[in-house]
Amino acid sequence: MFEIVAREGNAKSGIFHTVHGDIETPVFMNVGTAAAIKGAVSTDDLKCIKTRVELSNTYHLHVRPGDQVVKKLGGIHRFMNWDKPVLTDSGGFQVFSLAGLRKIKEEGVTFNSHVDGRKIFMGPEESMQIQSNLASTIAMAFDECPPSKADRDYIVNSVDRTTRWLIRCKNELNRLNNLPDTINKEQLLFGINQGGILPDIRIEHAKRISELDLPGYAIGGLAVGESHEEMYDILDNTIPYLPKDKPVYLMGVGTPANILEAVERGVDFFDCVYPSRNGRHGHAYTNHGKMNLANAKYELDDRPIEEGCGCPACRSYSRAYIRHLLKAKEMLGMRLLVLHNLYFYNNMMEEIGNAIKAGEFADYKKKKLEDMNVNE
Repeated sequence: MFEIVAREGNAKSGIFHTVHGDIETPVFMNVGTAAAIKGAVSTDDLKCIKTRVELSNTYHLHVRPGDQVVKKLGGIHRFMNWDKPVLTDSGGFQVFSLAGLRKIKEEGVTFNSHVDGRKIFMGPEESMQIQSNLASTIAMAFDECPPSKADRDYIVNSVDRTTRWLIRCKNELNRLNNLPDTINKEQLLFGINQGGILPDIRIEHAKRISELDLPGYAIGGLAVGESHEEMYDILDNTIPYLPKDKPVYLMGVGTPANILEAVERGVDFFDCVYPSRNGRHGHAYTNHGKMNLANAKYELDDRPIEEGCGCPACRSYSRAYIRHLLKAKEMLGMRLLVLHNLYFYNNMMEEIGNAIKAGEFADYKKKKLEDMNVNE
């Protein structure tokens, strides 16, 4: 299922084969929480900007429009008119971060919807059922994402529960994939490694979940308040204990510098809201650092955001025009910047893969960081 094409140190270029097409890795998954990229980006746009995987959220789609609605309409691919792979995250992070007051039990979590306040229960089986209804390519296991600075006893108990929940997720998805009315009977399950910033707990958990022989493994619970150095230390300690022949997904990360550092440590899948969120706030990622297009110095600048960039914004519009749109609060300005930023990320992943295949990733990383003058 995961074909490793080339290695350079721990960095690897590969192909992950799925029912909805091959995913070339390393890959950045474009975040469309509610089955749409924020910033008025269509699925036709996604194809133009080199998107390989779209990521949507189980919790949000369960709340609105409802996963049963999506199932009746043929699953998420037909619903949003996207024929390439889709990963759905389990809703676990949102349950623990957005839902406010909640009650955690062995069965699952009871909480109130952030939309209308209604009481919702979600556990491993419910998360798998929702994701099966959505019919995504890859389903994420339902886990608890403990605060990175939580005390050791809390993290130990939380990780033990996450392991038990993962076994229940695997069993339930196997059952669902064999039902006659299931849309995607080849839905894949990724397990999630947790453990805060405690290396010994991370390592032990990686060993335990590796025994389940899942199609892929994620590292969760990072980029939630710890330093970049702490995150890299956890990756250095944990990845060696995950299966060598399965893809590794670093959840919710991150900046271009984070991605380069994580690829060097063996990560294959990424997702983050940064490119779309920053674009909606007037910021553009470029090979020479981040630009704020609202700045007065771009008022008469008739150059594209970045010379040589192949994104729709740079092919057709100037910095001055995009600045005008932002100042006039025209949605097109945000849309063009989101397209540019996602293209920048997607194109960077393509460059990374090519550099690994050429045995030049170390040089590529060094030059990329120097050019971007990144100190993130």
